[in-house]
Amino acid sequence: MFTAQNISPELTVEESSSDIWIPSPYVVADKHVENDDLVTFVYEPASEDILDPMQPGQFNMLYAFGIGEIPISVSSLISDHPRITHTIQNVGAVSKACCNMRVGDQIGLRGPFGTPWPVEDAKFKDVIIMAGGVGFAPLRPVVEFIEEYRDDYGEVNFLFGTRDPHSILFHQDVISLQSDPSVNFQITVDHSFSNWRGNVGVVTTLVEKAEFDPENTVAFVCGPEIMMRYGAYSLIDAGVDEENIFISMERNMKCAIGHCGHCQYGPLFVCKDGPVFLYPAIKNYLNIREL
Repeated sequence: MFTAQNISPELTVEESSSDIWIPSPYVVADKHVENDDLVTFVYEPASEDILDPMQPGQFNMLYAFGIGEIPISVSSLISDHPRITHTIQNVGAVSKACCNMRVGDQIGLRGPFGTPWPVEDAKFKDVIIMAGGVGFAPLRPVVEFIEEYRDDYGEVNFLFGTRDPHSILFHQDVISLQSDPSVNFQITVDHSFSNWRGNVGVVTTLVEKAEFDPENTVAFVCGPEIMMRYGAYSLIDAGVDEENIFISMERNMKCAIGHCGHCQYGPLFVCKDGPVFLYPAIKNYLNIREL
């Protein structure tokens, strides 16, 4: 059984570096359009000032010069450090500016921040990875890590739900996972098209297709908050201990070190207490509307 202490080191002003507010210059080294509003970028340092290595689940603040910055979780750790991969959804002024960048353009990064997914602690257990829509991106490094150390884990289940077939991201990953006999990969869509032959329905319906020992299972969940809430319910109903369920809540962060208060969630700050939380630590707040 896990405890919140496994993943909740607090970042204080004293522990942070004096230049924690100053972004390091990075350059767009590669760009891949995932779908109509989602783009994956690979950044590499433009100077000797590079960020520390990241862990699955952590995030950086991405700064579009003259416009602003946004928090984005790392979406792949395959690239050798100091290259960094982020997948950005075009939903606002800053993200639009980031998504419109081309190879060779410069961006500012500061980080890494936040608590990681406890992938090391999950070794020798069965694993359920539940992703909803863009929630696939923060969970992608978990998939990469488990695939690299596959012999250290029991049954591995990846349950992915998305709006429709056009919304599926990381197509090559999906194709690879579908053909990987060591992973039970299940995908569903909310709305199907005439040529869709897969599952239709919310992602929680896939739990019954997962293969796991409830008493020896760790679950990683990321997606819209309502999906994560009902995802946790479905896992608990299936026998998974709520102390073994982890949720990522990358939401409304602005400063990344708990100063501005934009990401306050009850008594917690998502940026410094999360974004990865032990489910019992936040379950009561998930039920409060518009918190």
